[in-house]
Amino acid sequence: MSTTIPQIYGSLVFNDKVMRDKLPKDIYKALRKTIDQNTHLEIDVANAVAIAMKEWAVENGATHFTHWFQPMTGFTAEKHDSFISPVDGGEVIMEFSGKELVKGEPDASSFPSGGLRATFEARGYTAWDPTSPAFIKDGTLYIPTAFCSYSGEALDKKTPLLRSMEALSKEAVRMLHILGNTSVKSVKTTVGPEQEYFLIDKEDFKKRIDLKFTGRTLLGAKPPKGQEMDDHYFGVLKPRVAAYMHELDEELWKLGIPAKTKHNEVAPAQHELAPVFDTTNVAVDRNQLTMEIMKKVAEKHGFVCLLHEKPFDKINGSGKHNNWSMTTDAGTNLLDPGKTPAENIQFLVFLMAVICAVDDYADLLRLSVASAGNDHRLGANEAPPAIISMFLGEELMAVVDSIENDTFFGAKEKVQMETGATVLPHFFKDTTDRNRTSPFAFTGNKFEFRSLGSSFSVSGPNVVLNTAVAEALSQFASQLEGVPESELQAKVHALLKQAIIDHKRVIFNGNGYTDEWVKEAEKRGLYNLRSTPDALPVFIAEKNVKLFTKHHIFTESEIKSRYEILLENYNKTIHIEAKTLQEMVNTQFLPALASAVDKTVTLAAKKKKVSEELPVTGEIKLAKKLSEYYDEITAAEEKFEADVAKAEAMTDELELAKFYQSVILEDMAKIREVADEAEGLIPKELMPYPTYADMLFYV
Repeated sequence: MSTTIPQIYGSLVFNDKVMRDKLPKDIYKALRKTIDQNTHLEIDVANAVAIAMKEWAVENGATHFTHWFQPMTGFTAEKHDSFISPVDGGEVIMEFSGKELVKGEPDASSFPSGGLRATFEARGYTAWDPTSPAFIKDGTLYIPTAFCSYSGEALDKKTPLLRSMEALSKEAVRMLHILGNTSVKSVKTTVGPEQEYFLIDKEDFKKRIDLKFTGRTLLGAKPPKGQEMDDHYFGVLKPRVAAYMHELDEELWKLGIPAKTKHNEVAPAQHELAPVFDTTNVAVDRNQLTMEIMKKVAEKHGFVCLLHEKPFDKINGSGKHNNWSMTTDAGTNLLDPGKTPAENIQFLVFLMAVICAVDDYADLLRLSVASAGNDHRLGANEAPPAIISMFLGEELMAVVDSIENDTFFGAKEKVQMETGATVLPHFFKDTTDRNRTSPFAFTGNKFEFRSLGSSFSVSGPNVVLNTAVAEALSQFASQLEGVPESELQAKVHALLKQAIIDHKRVIFNGNGYTDEWVKEAEKRGLYNLRSTPDALPVFIAEKNVKLFTKHHIFTESEIKSRYEILLENYNKTIHIEAKTLQEMVNTQFLPALASAVDKTVTLAAKKKKVSEELPVTGEIKLAKKLSEYYDEITAAEEKFEADVAKAEAMTDELELAKFYQSVILEDMAKIREVADEAEGLIPKELMPYPTYADMLFYV
């Protein structure tokens, strides 16, 4: 690389350094105030920022600008406008105003709105989010924005996220002031989303219509070798993959995305990328951008990047771990226990607020990670179970127990690791192990929400988490406000103790993969929402509507619209999968199976023609077995087609979702089971598409 990492990092981002260099001091201070304290931005400030932003963008080769937003499709959206403005004499000048920076007007009629807008009501607005930095990509200045309808309803994933961040900041500051930390003006949540993905050869991808249309394989037998040897996890990077990861890092660094860690994951052809923490709305934007860049760079290296939660059956799927914490404007991490967590009242209050939030709104957290793709992954021994619980670890559990039982907490001495090799350096072991089976685990100074699917926007889970914690802090503050300083410590202790008694059921430090835990969770009264159709109705449950409306995250109409969008998305996803499987079976797999029968019968006939004494028992047995598979698949396919026709006639979206989950997916699984058995008997030259062995071991 001819340039150094510090030189390229953020080189295409209108970041704080660029703003300091390009903006007048008073304008820079006004903009920083908006970013840091969520204050309103005046139009004169916006005009000055627009001029500087346009000049910087043009200097870096940009010819267009776009308001970049995140509609309810799960993807990003953009409409590009050029900077040019015609003047007399047939010439143009490059212009960009504050008005164009602050507000855009895309057509809102063709994005999912869940009934909020009729198709003919087309007007929508994009509004600049100054807290997320603009950037340049492919010759265009990208301006991160929120997206709302003509009448002000949120039509995107960013607006509710910003609302939830403000709600949490408000309640967290209120709580901190009660505890005597009156210098704090704002609290921001931070997120570091770890991203798992698969890479497969582009030519193999082109031959699989299931991957093209659905993102996952609908047929495919497990290869002789999968992940059972554990040899791929953290293994040596193959040169082709290493080259991809190297370019990916560079492209992300140019856009100011702090990509930090890269490695091979458990399954063959699976990998992971992890960034450094960002403020939540910035992290959401950057993760959406990361997924786009991952796919784009993969194309250049002859790969396709798969972000589906379960692209290959019988091997691990891909998740996205949402590492979440809270930080004051002074940079203090409110979830850092410090050296003496039992004496750190501020930490204990915020820790307990999270515990209360997760217990009270576990149903919403489960909903926030529900999708057709993630249903294939959650609950398997590769991802957390569908039951939402929390892992605290030995030390924090001991602190919690001491508060509940009014006993003395004695911190454990740090233990030096004994490796048995004197040449190795001395180091101290952590006071707590990690628990990869827990959906929501404390990992030192943050919580790791592990249940997200790899293709997810991390916005939804963080909207729920921020809002639920804001509610817990609001309840705490209401109990503590007005308490005399001399009585505050005792009151806080009593509040924490009662909260532990009320909510300790959600804490589980054991193995979340066992059947025993499922039974225990049921005894504790915890939710076990196994599928997306089970989870979606909790969105419109009275207690959850009350939560979102109280903190002004969603209106009731916005909640209803999102519920309808999620239901429709689930149903459309399964319907596309069903139609794709029908096409694969009828036009690819069954013809290949028939050809295998013909080939086997022809071979037997040739042998018989050569000599009556040549044995043909093997060929006859094989032909019979292949024919039995053909008949079994045909019968299953007939039932499947009839059930799909029933689904297409249904009008109630929730009833349809349950039918897809309980009937259509079962039909698909039956066809796959037989087809995958038959695949092992079909000669390779007759297979109409690449097998798992071809796709997963391509390097």
